[in-house]
Amino acid sequence: MDQKIINLYDEYTHKPLTRAEFISRLAKLTGSMTAALAIIPQIEVNYSHANITPAEDLFIEYITYPGVQGEMKAYIARPKDLKKYKTVLVIHENRGLNAHIEDVARRVANAGYLAIAPNALAPLGRSFANEDEARNAFRDLKNEDNLANFIKSIDIAKSRSDSNGSVGCVGFCWGGAMVNSLAVHVPELKAAVAFYGRQPATENVPKIKAALQLHYGGLDEGVNAGIPAYEAALKANNIRYEVYVYEGAQHAFHNDTAPTRYNEAAAKLAWSRTLEFFAKYL
Repeated sequence: MDQKIINLYDEYTHKPLTRAEFISRLAKLTGSMTAALAIIPQIEVNYSHANITPAEDLFIEYITYPGVQGEMKAYIARPKDLKKYKTVLVIHENRGLNAHIEDVARRVANAGYLAIAPNALAPLGRSFANEDEARNAFRDLKNEDNLANFIKSIDIAKSRSDSNGSVGCVGFCWGGAMVNSLAVHVPELKAAVAFYGRQPATENVPKIKAALQLHYGGLDEGVNAGIPAYEAALKANNIRYEVYVYEGAQHAFHNDTAPTRYNEAAAKLAWSRTLEFFAKYL
């Protein structure tokens, strides 16, 4: 597919671009409104591709707990045996908790961890009819409240009887940026894995105590522009880190419900590296 179309979709999903404007610009790229409407199903996320990791051999539950403003909710997955597990927060993209992220949490659980996937949108106290509504709702959240709610989620995780208190996190897109923020603000965090997430301010890098693993798609120019300064700051402060750039991969290359951006080879390699990283540092 034309890279210009994928770039336009990325702009639509990350910037205040209305659906009408997105479709109008897509029609110009494809040559007609008919062509634009025909290509949209090939671009947009399709959650029918999610739920590929069975839950039968896992313990699953949904929990609620107080947020800074409103109630937080989270999806829990772990092996069925009740014992204390190393714990991983799984942090969603800019659509809130959905079937795909719950599937990722089950993948973490199948690797032998307690997985907790919070929903940043829960404190808003409302449901969303579609992906556009969920994405737009992020404008109603305050950055400082989001950070506080995810720090609280780590505290909740550590307090559980099935957690051994050793906590790491993995996040994607919006969640990747949150992973970087948690690494800055939570010194007891052991391991942090960010997939195509915006980098923190370089002046905050010296606060990081966790080991970091950073994954980027080679074609993700916007996010990748921040890599050099981030890596230089990590080196200067002797922080343990790994950085991987997957050539030819798009933003969201790990999301197997995103047909034009999912890159199976890159996704599988990045995930194997993620599990190896958790095994080493958690």
